[in-house]
Amino acid sequence: MRDLSLHILDIVQNSIKAKATEISIILKHEDISSLGKNILKLIITDNGTGMEYELLNRVEDPFMTTRTSRKVGLGIPLLKESALKCDGKFKLSSQKDAGTEITAAFPIDHIDRLPVGDVGETMITLISSNPEIRFMLFLEGEKGSFWLDTREVAESLKGVIITEYTVINWLKEYIDDGIKNIFGGVLNEVNC
Repeated sequence: MRDLSLHILDIVQNSIKAKATEISIILKHEDISSLGKNILKLIITDNGTGMEYELLNRVEDPFMTTRTSRKVGLGIPLLKESALKCDGKFKLSSQKDAGTEITAAFPIDHIDRLPVGDVGETMITLISSNPEIRFMLFLEGEKGSFWLDTREVAESLKGVIITEYTVINWLKEYIDDGIKNIFGGVLNEVNC
């Protein structure tokens, strides 16, 4: 994977296949002064079918997949590898019939940290393809926070469909502005 936005797309596709109706994506900058680190944390949570203990223990193996179309499942193992490659952390927790949460932490200044990528485009792809799913995007950093909830957007549209071209364009600009306002100047690949 070239960037975190592609990891987000891949992991959220797993949530969709697990019949999630609500998916939360959190990107937050944490200044851990006591450790002398700046961390970018990615947390993806869903209310899908979750995983039983046995599957949860095997899911980080790239040669294990529940798909029938291919013999490998690379989404979770690649995200874990991306985090560990830059001295970050990875955590996966899931409970059958209660959903899944994946957390990956990346030291911002590490040379091997993946760039954030086009989170706006990723979110628009997910929203356009799955308008029935409630997507929540939360960004947090030193400059404040940003919140997008597709359920709130849909309710405010008063009958206009969320996948309508003008709405999708507005959402893309809104998300891009949120990324720039929250992370501009903190993540070296985000231009102010």
